[in-house]
Amino acid sequence: MSSAQAWRLPWLGLAALALLCGALAGLARLGWAVPAATASLAGWHGALMIGAFFGGVISLERAVALNRRWALLAPAAAGLSGLSLIAGLPPLAAQWLQTLAAVVLLAGGVQVLRRQAAAFTLTLAAAALCWLIGNLAWLLGGDVQPAIPWWLAFLILTIAGERLELTRLLPLAPSARRGFALAALALGSGAALSLWRPDIGLQLYAAALLALAVWLLRHDIARRNARQRGLIRYIAVALLCGYGWLAIAGVLGLTGALLPGHPWRDAALHAIGLGFVFSMVFGHAPIIIPALTRLKLPYRPAFYAPLAALHLSLLLRLYGMLDGAFAWRRAAGLLNALTLLCFLALLLSSLRRGRAPSHSPDSSS
Repeated sequence: MSSAQAWRLPWLGLAALALLCGALAGLARLGWAVPAATASLAGWHGALMIGAFFGGVISLERAVALNRRWALLAPAAAGLSGLSLIAGLPPLAAQWLQTLAAVVLLAGGVQVLRRQAAAFTLTLAAAALCWLIGNLAWLLGGDVQPAIPWWLAFLILTIAGERLELTRLLPLAPSARRGFALAALALGSGAALSLWRPDIGLQLYAAALLALAVWLLRHDIARRNARQRGLIRYIAVALLCGYGWLAIAGVLGLTGALLPGHPWRDAALHAIGLGFVFSMVFGHAPIIIPALTRLKLPYRPAFYAPLAALHLSLLLRLYGMLDGAFAWRRAAGLLNALTLLCFLALLLSSLRRGRAPSHSPDSSS
């Protein structure tokens, strides 16, 4: 392993720690007994999962692509933000660190945009800007609630931008490209409006979620790849399931479920965070992990097991929320966490099968 590759491992480790503690903090919010050190993190569940984990992994992937040492400041700051929360430092430390990470990620996005002005590079830069605005809202207000629409927009637009890049392989009408741009603009506008008029802003935000889900379901290359075999088909299935959950989140949001205090809010937020985002993680892990570590991650049909468990446990969580049955929601939350643990165990098992260095798999799926 080269020295450049070795520098990536500490930030991957901090991201993994944030994921573990964030998942345990989520269980604490549902009333499950967890170690006291992680139970105290219940209020920082979102900051750990989105900023420290996803922010760290996304910015590390971008830093590797940029091949610039300064870009590693973003995953370092994101990882250290999670560590500061876990260590019990004042939240101000994590707020500043996540803001720094977003600034560096945005700087990298602008540099890429200057090299290649395209719709997908603009979308990825806009995603980083959403993360920065969300972190500033958290920093200036001290409350994570106004930041959540921005944080989720960061993840949604990052995924949508990466998928938009692959549509270059497909003939897209100008009207379809305009439709994507309008949906992305509506998402950002809804997040901005939610700072002053949450009711109207989050309705617009929900409509944008639904529009993006429909666009991705209709235009993503995953529709074609679902008819393939092996890894390509697995990734396509994961993507299509995720788009379905994004649509569900949009429908729930149109009923007001994204508003703080709404009884269905947990269902709407986790339809995005678990159903959409983690479905993308499960699907893309066989590509992203080898790209970051240069280790082989052989595809196995067993990957379908945690993917199915993720969606079934989320359906149970959705049922518990809509029916008002907290016991079902609580049980589903535990199943969600166990599914993530099983997926990580499967990844480690697969990595042990392919310890030899390797080039990353074909990413045309």
